[in-house]
Amino acid sequence: MTMHGDEGSMPQYEGEAGAAERTFGALPVARGRALARSWWGQAWLKALEDTALDGAQLALGRRYARAGAVGAVSVRPGRITAVVQDHDHTRHRSDVLVQQLSGAHWERLADLVAGRAGHLAALLDHDLPPVLVEDASAAGIELLPGIGDLEPECSCGAWDHCGHSAALCYQVARLLDQDPFVLLLLRGRGERELLDEVQARSAGRAAIPAGAAAERPDAGVPAAEAYAAGGILPPPVAPPPVAAPGTPPVLGGGTPPAPGVDVAALEFLIGDAAARAQELLADALSPGHQDGPIPPVLTPAQDAVRLAAAGPGAARSARLAAGSGRDVAGLAAAVRAWELGGTAGLAALEEEWTPEPEVLARAAGRLASAWEDGEVRPPLRASGNRWTEDGGTAQLRYGRDGRWWPYRREGGQWVPAGPAADDPAAAWAVLAAEG
Repeated sequence: MTMHGDEGSMPQYEGEAGAAERTFGALPVARGRALARSWWGQAWLKALEDTALDGAQLALGRRYARAGAVGAVSVRPGRITAVVQDHDHTRHRSDVLVQQLSGAHWERLADLVAGRAGHLAALLDHDLPPVLVEDASAAGIELLPGIGDLEPECSCGAWDHCGHSAALCYQVARLLDQDPFVLLLLRGRGERELLDEVQARSAGRAAIPAGAAAERPDAGVPAAEAYAAGGILPPPVAPPPVAAPGTPPVLGGGTPPAPGVDVAALEFLIGDAAARAQELLADALSPGHQDGPIPPVLTPAQDAVRLAAAGPGAARSARLAAGSGRDVAGLAAAVRAWELGGTAGLAALEEEWTPEPEVLARAAGRLASAWEDGEVRPPLRASGNRWTEDGGTAQLRYGRDGRWWPYRREGGQWVPAGPAADDPAAAWAVLAAEG
């Protein structure tokens, strides 16, 4: 199982999922961020903060955790352990004990997860839905710790939570953010062990008795049970490719639309949705799709430009311009930038930024060496990431990806003149060709 989320540098644990112990390497410094973002991680910290008697020790523990003073964390049933280093470099072994669930509790919990497909799906996605915790609590199973449930032991000799045990708890909250199975292991079951129990129950529920199948050959399996069965069922059949999007319906005619409803705009959006769905399906069915990066989600302003590039008509282009905070001329320039370079083209149009000194020096060096000996180098004046021709109407813009964008001043504004180029001289050649 791979750890994921915003802690990109978090290492995988050692050993197989479901093993009796998991060890997590020391986490990076965490200044300027919450130490728990998930609701269950926050509940863990609330149990700590409601239990500890000395707020100063909690504050010290937060500082230790943020500063990276907590070493590798060992998690096993009923206990977490780590070595925490003081400001004077003294090292203390700190443990926090948590009561384990009984075998009967685990039986009931496995029944609960197997009985609701959403519970299993959430756990497999490393989510702990509140409804699962509520269902478990109703069955007498307390998954999350409460006041007094986090019992400290530390080599510093403190009898209550000290800065070391508090730091360990704050560090574990970061682990819980990434994987709620850490909490379940503390309660007594590893990931693989629990999922095997759930799968065995799901298999039994998904099986149809022979007599019932003979009486109702078309009965099938309830969708929730089939979904919960997971790997027991054969893999799903991939949908067939779609050569072209379907023809959108015609909404005009018949009953007049309600006031304020733009029927033509709705038809345009339906057609756009169909085209995007066809593109997404084609991409999902392409070889290696699962290994490719997830495309970024467009902002509303970017999506307005994408829609405008599809040619919705003058009236709807004006609405898109207003809705995205642009005027009509600004939207036209944005559409041109989109057509030349997508989101990167839009960024070159709208973002004026100052590169870091070493990036700026490297860009200036590439610019200075772009012309061969004997060639006339245009007089350019630098400002941030933009180099503008002195007294002229030509400009080069340096993108965050290291490419150069040609721009020309028209009608009082700068507009894209061509696609980006890796070489500044090639980008300038586009401007020179336009004269």
